[in-house]
Amino acid sequence: MNFERLFGFLEILNANNSKEWMDEHRGQYETVKADYVKWLEDLDLQLSKLDENYYSSSGKKAINRINNNLLYHPNKPTYKDHFGAGLDKRPKTGDFYIHLGIEECFVAGGFYKPKSELLKSIREAIDYNGDEFKKIINTKSFQKHFEGLMEDEDQLKTSPKGFTQDHKHIDLLRLKSFAAMKPFNRKEILADDFKEKVIEAYKVMLPFRRYLNKAVTV
Repeated sequence: MNFERLFGFLEILNANNSKEWMDEHRGQYETVKADYVKWLEDLDLQLSKLDENYYSSSGKKAINRINNNLLYHPNKPTYKDHFGAGLDKRPKTGDFYIHLGIEECFVAGGFYKPKSELLKSIREAIDYNGDEFKKIINTKSFQKHFEGLMEDEDQLKTSPKGFTQDHKHIDLLRLKSFAAMKPFNRKEILADDFKEKVIEAYKVMLPFRRYLNKAVTV
């Protein structure tokens, strides 16, 4: 995978962010996209060997549209400044997300600001067995890769409805997001072992994602 070319394309696109420019350089985009789709499909195959419940998908299904949704976000540029892709994306569960962009690059998983019904299910799971969840996120390997959960500036100041202030897991119950992220710099992505690092992050995150996905599907 030529990640140098991928970043180069994103930088040029970001400086010429218009449909007219994209139409003129569609071939360049398709070449970069095809290269990345092939890389994703190989990664998908390798990840499928790590988990018997892995939900496999083609690279074309995994990769996100590069167009911004201007209907709901009219002030955003026409095209994104990154390539995003979701693997192990079983319907109604949290996927393993890969984000390669100009400003930031990372892998992530879990639920970032989920809908109220999903958030309710996660809180109920923590109420029932929050000790197991804390054990997962407090392991040395999880802390090393993800430094805990993603910061949630929007968390509740008080207890959510149905839970008391003195609940033993009130620190978790107040959260509105349950997601973990591992950043990568461009040097790491351009290195020969980048895919191995992504696979390692997937393995470390797997118990975390299993817990949350079970919470929203049982």
